[in-house]
Amino acid sequence: MSTGSHSAHGHGGHDSHGHDSGHPESTFKGYMIGFVLSVILTAIPFWLVMSGTLGNKDVTTVAILVLGAIQIVVHMIYFLHMTPSSENGWTMMALIFTVVMVVITLAGSLWVMYHMNTNMMPGMDPSQLP
Repeated sequence: MSTGSHSAHGHGGHDSHGHDSGHPESTFKGYMIGFVLSVILTAIPFWLVMSGTLGNKDVTTVAILVLGAIQIVVHMIYFLHMTPSSENGWTMMALIFTVVMVVITLAGSLWVMYHMNTNMMPGMDPSQLP
């Protein structure tokens, strides 16, 4: 009697909540690709900073920001399974919300750090430091 309740809904005993959407990124292989890409996208900025390969701090910063943005996309696709067609567009709204929050967080952090640097120690010239 307990097996009839599952088969009556046509699910065959499996919950259909979209956990395995059939997309390549929701397979073990997809998770491993996402994991390897995440490790690479973490190791490259670490290597750039530790080796000083690019030589210029501004270029290194831009490279790290670009690699960080790429890593966000990798996480959204391979781990959060966000595609434009999934969940009737709700994931696109989540993407827009994420982008807005990241921009606000980065802009606010840069603004605070800039003003802390210029206002905390008036009269101290960074070129006079050893």
